[in-house]
Amino acid sequence: MYKLLSRAALALSLSAVSGAALAQSGELSEQDAGRQFVIDLGIGAIAKPKYEAADSYLIYPFPIVSVGKFYLPGLGQVVDGRRKSGVFFYPSFSFIGERKASDSTDLTGTKTVDWAVELGLGGGLRGKHWRAFAELRQGFNGHTGQVGQLGLDGIIYPAAKWEVSFGPRADFASEDYMDTYFGVSASEAGNSGGRLTAYSPSAGFKSVGLSGRASYDWNDDVRLHLQGGYDRLIGDAADSPIASGGSKDQFSLGVGLSYRFAFDLFD
Repeated sequence: MYKLLSRAALALSLSAVSGAALAQSGELSEQDAGRQFVIDLGIGAIAKPKYEAADSYLIYPFPIVSVGKFYLPGLGQVVDGRRKSGVFFYPSFSFIGERKASDSTDLTGTKTVDWAVELGLGGGLRGKHWRAFAELRQGFNGHTGQVGQLGLDGIIYPAAKWEVSFGPRADFASEDYMDTYFGVSASEAGNSGGRLTAYSPSAGFKSVGLSGRASYDWNDDVRLHLQGGYDRLIGDAADSPIASGGSKDQFSLGVGLSYRFAFDLFD
C-alpha cells in the first residue's frame, strides 16, 4: 500500500507543475504510445510587461509542460495524446513576480505586492482542428483571489512536424485580485504626490486578446516552441489609475524548447 501511495503521489506532483497555458503534445511514437506517462518538460524565455498595465517590458523564464499521456490507478488513462478529439483536463499554474513602487513612476506611493503563486485546473473539448477550454486558479501569498481564462483555438498542421494554434482569450478575476493589482487605497493615493487617485475595482473580466503558438518536432523527443499574445485591459482594470499611467495594451513573445519523457510508474 505504501509503495502504491508513493507512486500516486509522484504522479500527482508531476502533474502539478503545469504552466498556465498547457501545450498540446505532438504525435506519439509507437514506443511512447505504450507508456503510462508521456510528459514534455522544458524551459523558455518570454518578453512581457514588467507588471500588469506596465508600458515597459522584461524577459522572464517560463516553464513548458505538456502532458501527452497520464495514468491514474482505478481511472486508467485520463489523458491520451493519441486521441485528437474529446474532453481533456489538465493542472494549471502561474507565477506573478513582486511589484514595487520603484518599478515605475506610475506606481509612486503604492505598497509592495509580494510574489504570488496560482494553482488550479483547466479543461475543455478538442477536435482535430479546434479546442475550447477554461481555466480557474487560486492565488497564494501575494494575492488570495481567484483568476481564470476562457479560450478558443483553431489548430492547423502545415507540415508533418508542425502544429500551429491561434485564437481569442478572455481573462477574469475576483475582487481580491483586482484590488491587489489595480486598486489604489486612500493612503496610497495620498503618498503618490497627486499621481494616483483612490480606486476600488470590482470582480469581472479584466482583459481580452489573442494568443498563438507554433510547435516543431525536432525529433521524437525534442520540440521547439514559439508563442505570442496580445491582451487589452478592459472594464475596471482599464479604468484603474495604474493603467491610466501605463498601457492598456499588453504584448508577449517567447521561445522555448522541451524534452519528452516517457515512463511507467504502476505495474
